[in-house]
Amino acid sequence: MTEARATVRQESAPVASASSAEDAAYSKVTWRLLPVLMICYLVAYLDRVNIGFAKLQMLGDLGFSETVYGLGAGMFFIGYFFFEVPSNMILHRVGARIWIGRIMITWGLVSGAFMFVRTPAMFYSLRFLLGIAEAGFFPGMILYLTYWYPSQRRAHMVALFMTAIPMSGVLGGPLSGWIMKTFGGLNGWPGWQWLFLLEALPAIVVGIGVMLYLDNGIRSAKWLTDAEKSLLERNLEHDHALAPVHPSLGSLAADGRLWRMSLIYFACVVGSYGLTFWMPTLIQTAGVQDVLMIGVLTAIPYSVAVVTMLLVGRSGDRRRERRWHTAMPMLLGAAGLSASTLAGTHTVAAVLCLTIAAAGIMTAAPLFWSLPTAILRGSAAAAGIAAINSVGNLGGFVSPYVIGGLKDLTHSTTPGMYAVTATRILGAFLVLRVPARMVNR
Repeated sequence: MTEARATVRQESAPVASASSAEDAAYSKVTWRLLPVLMICYLVAYLDRVNIGFAKLQMLGDLGFSETVYGLGAGMFFIGYFFFEVPSNMILHRVGARIWIGRIMITWGLVSGAFMFVRTPAMFYSLRFLLGIAEAGFFPGMILYLTYWYPSQRRAHMVALFMTAIPMSGVLGGPLSGWIMKTFGGLNGWPGWQWLFLLEALPAIVVGIGVMLYLDNGIRSAKWLTDAEKSLLERNLEHDHALAPVHPSLGSLAADGRLWRMSLIYFACVVGSYGLTFWMPTLIQTAGVQDVLMIGVLTAIPYSVAVVTMLLVGRSGDRRRERRWHTAMPMLLGAAGLSASTLAGTHTVAAVLCLTIAAAGIMTAAPLFWSLPTAILRGSAAAAGIAAINSVGNLGGFVSPYVIGGLKDLTHSTTPGMYAVTATRILGAFLVLRVPARMVNR
């Protein structure tokens, strides 16, 4: 009996040692890459949604209607749509270091130019150019994570990376409010012009830093040992062997699963930008007029969303379950967003409902990306991820335009929020139609 126990201990020791070495290698990768990627995405989202705060002053100063604002906010995603796939294919060929750095510098320059907007045509044009400049950034980041992490670790990593979205709200809301209140009138410029100028600078600085710091993949990472590189590459090879092969981009486009994923992500994006572009307005409608206080209150829903994203992402990886972990937050976000329209001028109730909405809406997006990355690899992953993101992000055009148009028509945000809710319910249904055997790994 004693000899048998000793044999079991001897056999289990190498297994435990191998597991420990693997965890240590991934921990090294995570601490090296994730802080930088999160900073990049935080800066990206800050530049993408500061238009929601600028709106509080910009519309009155320039005489824009809600429909003009909604169309302009959505024009970003038209430029994004046309250049998304080409940009991600270029990243796959030239490497993330140069291409992501280039994207950030370009969008920083365009974002700063918004301070010169005077007419609806200028507003539409710059939003379209900003979409072109940023095209490929997010799918490039998702693709980049597939160069390092196998599918069973990816949901948590994507969730960790995408906490930059609510973090941009936690930091960006109070910062945007402070900039507009503190700098408004300085040099004769209103607060919204200072907002665009000052929040564009980090993208340029971080873009230059990315070109100096980021590694294109495991082989080029000098901070990994040869043993660690071999271990990580073996895990990716095993992961790739489990994914279906798409021999050509044509066969990828003909795959119905790709289009189902695109529709699901469309529903995610409709909710995300319905929240982020309109949250400052919803809080203002609830009775808060001070722009700094509006910024502070927007930080509350986003703070809760950070915690929710991490907990649910970790649960999805631990349980190897993707569908319900994606669908339930989608439904929760829809319920919170609808309830927020019933709060009226009750500020506490409105912020509570928006907190529930943010927790569900922000959590669903990173969990969603564990679905397509489980079935795509190689160049098919580069094109497929970009195509899904490109089509899905059309929701970023539809959402603000529909909400803005309905608000001008009805003088209320309620119909628009109900339209967003219906879209997310449909998206949750499509998630549950995905076969579990395809993605639960």
